[in-house]
Amino acid sequence: MKSVNLYIPLLLLLFFAGACGTKKSDGASGALSDDALLDTVQHRTFNYFWDGAEPNSGLARERIHMDGVYPENDQNVVTSGGSGFGIMAVLAGIHRGYVTREEGLARMERIVSFLETADRFHGAYPHWWYGDTGRVKPFGQKDNGGDLVETAFIMQALLAVHQYYAGGNPQEKALAARIDKLWREVDWNFYRQGDQNVLYWHWSPEYGWEMDFPVHGYNECLIMYILAAASPTHGVPAAVYHEGWAQNGAIVSPHKVEGIELHLRYQGTEAGPLFWAQYSFLGLDPNGLKDEYCPDYFGEMRNLTLVNRAYCIRNPKHYKGFGADCWGLTASYSTDGYAAHSPNERDDRGVIAPTAALSSIVYTPEYSLQVMRHLYDMGDKVFGPYGFYDAFSETDNWYPQRYLAIDQGPIAVMIENYRSGLLWKLFMSHPDVQQGLRKLGFQLSSDTPISAS
Repeated sequence: MKSVNLYIPLLLLLFFAGACGTKKSDGASGALSDDALLDTVQHRTFNYFWDGAEPNSGLARERIHMDGVYPENDQNVVTSGGSGFGIMAVLAGIHRGYVTREEGLARMERIVSFLETADRFHGAYPHWWYGDTGRVKPFGQKDNGGDLVETAFIMQALLAVHQYYAGGNPQEKALAARIDKLWREVDWNFYRQGDQNVLYWHWSPEYGWEMDFPVHGYNECLIMYILAAASPTHGVPAAVYHEGWAQNGAIVSPHKVEGIELHLRYQGTEAGPLFWAQYSFLGLDPNGLKDEYCPDYFGEMRNLTLVNRAYCIRNPKHYKGFGADCWGLTASYSTDGYAAHSPNERDDRGVIAPTAALSSIVYTPEYSLQVMRHLYDMGDKVFGPYGFYDAFSETDNWYPQRYLAIDQGPIAVMIENYRSGLLWKLFMSHPDVQQGLRKLGFQLSSDTPISAS
């Protein structure tokens, strides 16, 4: 009896200690306000592009693997599009005080110096470079030249940087002038392949136009057409947008997915992966934006996000973990390489990419924060030194501690746009951007043509 009396208090002590420990583990995000959680995630993700940058170029490494395993020996390969997203993330980091304005300027000067001497093809950048030399690393055998889509992503960022520094001190103004030169040197017209009214994705000095990829909408490439029209030196005619991107109106295709209305035709699917709602709109502000093909770009991208969420909640393939607090299908690492996951049974592999829901925070703030808290509470299984890891699958017990620049960047940028609209304000204030939007007939929701005022 004496031994039983001794054990009862001990068992009670262990029970309460265990209960307290479980509560703390399951609710780590509960101690953080929304703003503190957002700042924690944004700052960690910013570190991918600051601490994790390739040292010579200052640009974003294509990938960072915490296990140190790089099967293609590409640890120091840098990416143009992902670096564009990262440049915008660094601007946001300067704004947030993660680094000083002086430190940020020094990094931007290093980046621009690299871009001035790195391989270009009729002013357009390749998908990848070797960070130590600036020479192109082929993205594929014939993809060893200019990549106009990735060039648009980095130019979107550089125009925002231009606006950030254009009114600054002499050193900052000098950097803005160097950026303006890079911007003016992109020959968008060349990528029409003989003055066709469409833009081609690739050109190679060795293989020419053999990739043969004319770009039609809707996908992630809207920003490319807007910048091509906006160029003050090599601007394409409006017909390139209307006949190439919109295919004379064929881009309009009202339909419903998961009971939610979509207005545009999505290439190859009824509703695309979520990076289609994000990459063009890191700088381009969708709020109140419309043209003759889409009456409300913000509403369209919000509905595309809601389709993605609704599909994951319905979860027709019965994957573990899918639900209201864990949704988001986009292009990311996958259980078998890399894949563009979309909200349909053909393209759904049970892989959740945090960037999908988190970078949609401008469209679905309440729902995206719900996912952010859930992921944060999952702990270091999914959250590491540079923010949330690229992707995971609870069904396959697959939790690789690996990152991709092109997925990390939109998280930091869209969190900042949600908090302050900083990147939207900078990009949209550039007079060439304003001119390009007017040229293509974009309007605000008030039916007032866009102006630079």
